[in-house]
Amino acid sequence: MNREMSSPVTRVQSYQRRMGVFWWLHKRSYFLFVMRELSSLFVAWFVVYLLMFVAAIGGGEQAYEDFLDRASSPLLLVVNAVALVFLVLHTVTWFSLTPQAMVLRLAGRRVPGPVIIGAQYAGLLVVSALIYWLVVLA
Repeated sequence: MNREMSSPVTRVQSYQRRMGVFWWLHKRSYFLFVMRELSSLFVAWFVVYLLMFVAAIGGGEQAYEDFLDRASSPLLLVVNAVALVFLVLHTVTWFSLTPQAMVLRLAGRRVPGPVIIGAQYAGLLVVSALIYWLVVLA
């Protein structure tokens, strides 16, 4: 092929709209999306906190008492209260998204989303009642 006959490539700059740092505050659905993603950090915090709690129990009575003293500090109380709110948000949004991510069929028919969500809350209630029984009543 002759080089003189080929046409030069023209580069066109595409328009890229600037996004502000707080773009997610302009719409409720964006805000909930970002909060749900942020909630995963608090889920990780609770996992670490629970592991520290188990380690303190395994470390003997003094380690357990020291853990309880640290846990009652105002800073940790606030962090755990905020984490609890984010954990509830994480649970509610996760449960509500499950029917979209998982198709469940029984007898060849698709199980409706509200039934899947209800079953998850029922399971949460059963597990919570079992833990309450083990910790408080037993």
